[in-house]
Formats: sequence, structure tokens, C-alpha cells
Amino acid sequence: MTGAGSQGGVSTRVLTLPNVLSALRLVGVPVFLWAILSRHDALALVLLMVSGLTDWLDGKIARAWGLESRLGQLLDPVADRLYIASTLLGLAWRDILPWWVVVVLFAREAFMGVVVLVAKRHGWVGLPVHFAGKAATFNLLYAFPLLLLADGTGPVARIAEPVGWGFAWWGITLYWLAGVLYAMQLRRLLAHERAVPA
Repeated sequence: MTGAGSQGGVSTRVLTLPNVLSALRLVGVPVFLWAILSRHDALALVLLMVSGLTDWLDGKIARAWGLESRLGQLLDPVADRLYIASTLLGLAWRDILPWWVVVVLFAREAFMGVVVLVAKRHGWVGLPVHFAGKAATFNLLYAFPLLLLADGTGPVARIAEPVGWGFAWWGITLYWLAGVLYAMQLRRLLAHERAVPA
């Protein structure tokens, strides 16, 4: 986490390629929801794959070209969470995904909401991205198109189902692990704050 007044070398630029990629992911969310609910599965699959690709690209470009920005730090996780939430609800509505998966992942979001709220009350903003969190997103964004593909028939669907569930289980586990790591980090910061004299 960073202090409220520290940007840690992160720029305030708005118009950067990583930010444009994150914004495009956000714009794609309602289109994806329409596609999944209206059973335009080919379009939904393409949008999910493009989302996964741009999620990987924006971070890589930002780090390689020094384009990390405060806006990007906000846009990227918001786009990830919206895609995950919309995909979860769409796949569960279609009975492709059991509702308990939705509950488990939404419970993690509620848990993280509490962590962020406590952090903000102590003047900390901007949770740093853990590898576990990015790996969780990566696994879930691969799991969802595979599970959608598994909803069909034939050999491709039969192969996609176990692979998709493999990615899903890793994604769920890492998603919660990242939440626990954030909570542990917050706990250490709170302990340090209490130990430092006013």
C-alpha cells in the first residue's frame, strides 16, 4: 500500500496505451453480458479471450515502457472485477457454472471491501498488485471461456471441461490467497503504525 500523499514514481498521465486497453475492457463488459445472456457464444468467447489478452498486455506494456499511472492502477482491477463478476453471473444464469462458485468469489470481494475500507480509514490508498492476485485473474479468465466451450457437445467440449475446471479451482484458491495476503499486509502496517510514536 502507499501513503495517501505518495505516488511511488507512478505518473498521473491519463492517455496511455495501458489505460486505453483497460478502458476497452470496461467498454466490452456490457457487450459481453449481452452476448452471454442472448447465447451468442462465439462473440462471448472472443470477448473473453480479448479481455484476457489485454489484461496481460496492459501490465506488460506499462512496466516495460514506464507507463504505470495512478489511473491505470484504478482501471485495471476495476475492469478485471467487472469481467469476472459479469462472467460469473452470466455463466451461472446459463447453468454452466454452479451458484456456489459465484457465492465463494463474491464473498472474497466482500472480504476485500472490508480490507480496503480499513486501509482508507488509516490513510492508505492503492493496494499493490500481488502476483497471487494477477495469477488468480489469469486463471479465472482462462477458466471461463473453457467452461463456456464445455457447454457444447463433441470432443472439444469434453476436453475443455476438465481443463476449464482446473483453471477455475486454481483461480478460486489464488483469489482467496491474494485476499489473505492483502489482509496480512494491512495487519503489519497497522502494527507498525501503533509501534511508531505519534
